[in-house]
Amino acid sequence: MTRLSRRIFVLGGLATVGATIAPLSRAQAAPPYPFKLGVASGEPAADSVVLWTRLAPTPLNADGQGGMPNADVTVEWQVSTSDTFATIQSQGTVTARYADAHSVHVVANNLAPDADYYYRFRAQGHISPVARTRTTPATGTFGRDFTMAFASCAHYESGYYTAYRRMAEDRPDLVLHLGDYIYEGGVGSGVRQHVGAEIVSLADYRRRYALYKSDPDLQAAHHAAPWLTVPDDHEVENNYAGTVRENNTPVLTAAQWTARRTAAYKAYYENMPLRPASAPSGNSIPLYRRVRWGALATFHMLDTRQFRDDQACGDGSKVCADADLASRSITGAAQEAWLLDGLGQQLGTWDIIGQQVFFARQFTSTGAASMDAWDGYRASRSRIQSGWQQRGVRNPVVLTGDVHRAWANDLKADYANPNSATIGTELVCTSISSTGDGSGATAIPNVATNPHLRFYLDRRGYTRTTITRAQIRADFRAVASVTEHGAAVSTAKSFAILDGRPGLQAL
Repeated sequence: MTRLSRRIFVLGGLATVGATIAPLSRAQAAPPYPFKLGVASGEPAADSVVLWTRLAPTPLNADGQGGMPNADVTVEWQVSTSDTFATIQSQGTVTARYADAHSVHVVANNLAPDADYYYRFRAQGHISPVARTRTTPATGTFGRDFTMAFASCAHYESGYYTAYRRMAEDRPDLVLHLGDYIYEGGVGSGVRQHVGAEIVSLADYRRRYALYKSDPDLQAAHHAAPWLTVPDDHEVENNYAGTVRENNTPVLTAAQWTARRTAAYKAYYENMPLRPASAPSGNSIPLYRRVRWGALATFHMLDTRQFRDDQACGDGSKVCADADLASRSITGAAQEAWLLDGLGQQLGTWDIIGQQVFFARQFTSTGAASMDAWDGYRASRSRIQSGWQQRGVRNPVVLTGDVHRAWANDLKADYANPNSATIGTELVCTSISSTGDGSGATAIPNVATNPHLRFYLDRRGYTRTTITRAQIRADFRAVASVTEHGAAVSTAKSFAILDGRPGLQAL
């Protein structure tokens, strides 16, 4: 007998609560359950949201197709204001194509602004999990205060995804993922293992996403709220810069490297709840974009990998004069102009820049700095900071991932002068699991050289923000362990950023 929840799926009518399903005969037996990667939503707007799923009854098949046949499949979807689906707000059908690993991206339209919704899919005689999503406030309105959580760096082998589970339990209104959703390496040592060697082909990337997305804690975080996502490097290859590789490991020809990048971008789109406008074209993918949260906040989501110049001085942490060259950019000229134009429009109380790598200056006592972060592209950072000052941006807040530690930083007009004006704030989330449990250290590295660095923690977790017209409250959430499943979460430190007063206020 096929078991369905009490939320019975009836397209074109009302859901019948408590209805029973007649047993299927052997001839009528449905294919295996296809929703083993869960469901997700993302890219909310005032009248729409993207709904995502990918059919994969046996997710880890080596061909990357998840056990689906070489045929397209019709998928039905529904959106309701209640998790019982007593009334249907929006519904339709979409084709899950074999060529796209049976992933679907539905833009559910005709939704009310600033509203909570529930959604689900049906395919091949089976019903997906029910998940929650929501829309943004209408343009020009502030709507309700809302909770946004952001996270990055979820190396599967390094630990369990307890932080995702705890994030879901916080019931956020929005989740930002700032990169390293997957890692490309082969089987290593850890509390659990990757499947297969380092990923290179499209089938490899699809199977790696399937492994990660099979995790129930990650699924819970997707089921709790809509997401905005941007990749960093590991969705393709460690520390790549535009079309330049970190090194030639594994050994690839130029054509093979192009094919790898093309495969990585295609698989990323297939597995994220992105709008069709972000679909890749060959070996590039359009990812930088703006999402407005009514008059309260504007999210400027950046891509700091695809258009950057190669890391200066051969990458790594070092003293490097070339990092100051005016010609160097981490965003590329077009994206930089796009960002400054959007900041200048001052569309909301808060301008929130979601991006990947450490933004504030972080020099050692000898002047060495990471060439992979904005310290390797100092003129690029200076142009953006000066640009938002010139445009009178009141509340710029930079959100960052990548470094597997939590930080909170004041952004200075002149990092060489500690007494210069504080002109913005950076919040850096720690990793979900990457690098394991962590030491628990809280002593700020290099603080004597960088007094604008205000907080540091070496634990795994995420950052939860509560955004109002008066302030952003940031709670740095940490789990005690990721090498054992199910650890409790606690708030290690909280800060407030007050409207019109850039900089961190400790709570």
